[in-house]
Amino acid sequence: MPIPPPSSPLPSDSPTSPPGASSSAPSVGEGATSPAQREILALGALALSRAIHARELSCREVMNAYLAQIDAANPVVNAIVSRRDHEVLMEEAGECDRELAAGRSRGWLHGIPQAIKDLSATRDLPTSMGSPLFKGQVPQQDGIMVRRMREAGAIFVGKTNTPEFGLGSQTYNRVFGATRNAFDPALCAGGSSGGAAAALAMRMLPVADGSDMMGSLRNPAAYHNLFGMRPSFGRVPHGPGPDIFGHQLATEGPMARSVGDLARLLATQAGAHPRAPLSLADDPERLADPFDDADAASGLRIGWLGDWQGYLAMEEGVLDVCQGALSVFERLGARVEPVVPEMSPERLWQSWLVLRQWAVAGSLSEVWADDSRRCQLKPEACWEVEQGMGRTALDVHRANVERSAWYACLLGLFERFDALALPSAQVFAFDVDTPWPGQIAGRTMDTYHRWMEVVIAGSLSGCPVINLPAGFNPRGQAMGVQLIAPHRRDRDLLRWAHAFEQAAPDWLEREPEWRTPGAHPPR
Repeated sequence: MPIPPPSSPLPSDSPTSPPGASSSAPSVGEGATSPAQREILALGALALSRAIHARELSCREVMNAYLAQIDAANPVVNAIVSRRDHEVLMEEAGECDRELAAGRSRGWLHGIPQAIKDLSATRDLPTSMGSPLFKGQVPQQDGIMVRRMREAGAIFVGKTNTPEFGLGSQTYNRVFGATRNAFDPALCAGGSSGGAAAALAMRMLPVADGSDMMGSLRNPAAYHNLFGMRPSFGRVPHGPGPDIFGHQLATEGPMARSVGDLARLLATQAGAHPRAPLSLADDPERLADPFDDADAASGLRIGWLGDWQGYLAMEEGVLDVCQGALSVFERLGARVEPVVPEMSPERLWQSWLVLRQWAVAGSLSEVWADDSRRCQLKPEACWEVEQGMGRTALDVHRANVERSAWYACLLGLFERFDALALPSAQVFAFDVDTPWPGQIAGRTMDTYHRWMEVVIAGSLSGCPVINLPAGFNPRGQAMGVQLIAPHRRDRDLLRWAHAFEQAAPDWLEREPEWRTPGAHPPR
């Protein structure tokens, strides 16, 4: 049975505002950061790394600037949680300075502040997964991706907020409350990497990690005018975990304000690992090679799926914004053509329901079976488990057969097109007090995630998918467009995104107006 649409705001025990925040969204004042600190925050991650290694900036200066920005902006958007002690972080930054003085660098992230999504195991830092059942849980070891970022020199200042167990594209939970949109704190941040996106847009982080099962690196990036990439399945190995073979829907990946930063972080996260036997063995460093082909988009063939011939409900303006972004490619010499895949999207949806329910039930069924713990799960988690427990092995087999048929369909499409395009969401960012949209354009959403159906074509494919910032509607709400490339063509996808970025659409420079001292948020 589908979960009914919400009829009320978030439950009263799910705080939507962090301490110090209000619906009037106070601006960041002149005292938030100094002019010198704002110059540091203006640097991208790669530029910041170069300045640190050239000894033009000390790691302590960088850490102090970011902590000042977090102090000023985080009370408004509530993106970074489980923050570490200021003095401890400054001492760790000082140690990084001493290492550089001795001629030692840990890597390109040396001394750079980072906050890991609260779903990824992080040694010595609470990893609550947005659940009161695991509030304050501290893992004994890093996940594979986290360890790679730590070994590249990152200093972890805390975690980024996520919905409970990452379920849903609206970042709220009963442990930390809701994360608000950086462009308008009255609106949601998307999810499940909503904390990462809001922190990145507010320059509380120079680059961010996330994970993506149902658009979680694409949807929040779209809502914040950022680049977010779901890599090819196996590109970024996940773990450690109890199942390293079966669950193949989710992957970790990068989010950034520029394609260069995105590629560099992906190269750090990627690469084969013996504890992840399905991980790809390609040399990850090639992902971060310089982009020197200025005409990468010339002759590019893009198939535009749009709303799948009316199948997908879309809020007014979404398609227009996305088509405006695709026109940038056309000016670069690409050809954009409408296309309707031969496979029914309803078949994809049914396959998705079974495989997602099976995966979630596998993770949470033991918790659900305990009455004293089940009552602490949000309704959407209970619904996923209950539906998953009713599925048979044959149901899962058939769903994987349908998924395989979709991949075969894509192979045919990729003979005609280099990439396929879709909106990154079906609605613009909505009220932060709304758990999920019950309707789109007059059509009822019959589950808590039906409003994000637009992303499952990419998720089920296992192919690399990137969110490109597509621009803003007249109300100042950001949207993104997904570009899907053939499996393992991650580098090509980055090249095309870089060509798009170099065409310099004016909206790429747009940042949250109210982040500027003295300004106020658009309403």
